[in-house]
Amino acid sequence: MNGEALLVAERMALTYPGLVPVEALRPTDLTIGRGDHVAITGPSGSGKSTLLNVLGLIDVPTAGRYLVGGVDTALLGEADRTALRARFFGFVFQAFHLVAGRTVVENVELGMLYTRLGRRERRRRVDEALERVELGHRAGAVPATLSGGERQRVAIARAVAGRPEVLLCDEPTGNLDSTTSTAVLDLIDELKATVGLTVIMVTHDPVVAARAGRLLSVHDGMVVELAPAAP
Repeated sequence: MNGEALLVAERMALTYPGLVPVEALRPTDLTIGRGDHVAITGPSGSGKSTLLNVLGLIDVPTAGRYLVGGVDTALLGEADRTALRARFFGFVFQAFHLVAGRTVVENVELGMLYTRLGRRERRRRVDEALERVELGHRAGAVPATLSGGERQRVAIARAVAGRPEVLLCDEPTGNLDSTTSTAVLDLIDELKATVGLTVIMVTHDPVVAARAGRLLSVHDGMVVELAPAAP
């Protein structure tokens, strides 16, 4: 852990109910500090995305405690959870999740839908985010006219426009060729260095995982921290 504790899990777990309950995430103790770069690895179906979703307040733990910025999330109602998620987290996914009929500017602004910012401030932050990912010149374009790398950069701009504390990435290079993947990862590293983001990234790619300072392995819902590979 690099800086002050930002995300703290204490025996945090998630079990899906049913005739045969499924332990999607077994009791986990985990502390992620401000400025950490964490890679989450493991086979398909192991619980990687479940862990990411619980950390990002998309899924609710069924046991244990989870604190975000010192706030015990179990004490929050849905509206307060949504507000905390919008303030603390930005999300980047493999499939981009851009709205086809909206321009680049409109897609980025959608990422601030649940904030209380006025329209002028939202637009200022959109413009700033697009400049950071070097897509200011494509502000009026629609997703169909963008390359895969450009679409992912729009997704990153959308994720960081709200100035989150943590960037959560689920296989962000999964749909990209190796050259474009490297460019996207370089951009994330640059944002981490210049903006101070904490980065948590799910990946199957050992090359991507090797760029992180911390490595978590998930198997059958069990989270284990591994020693980083020697340089």
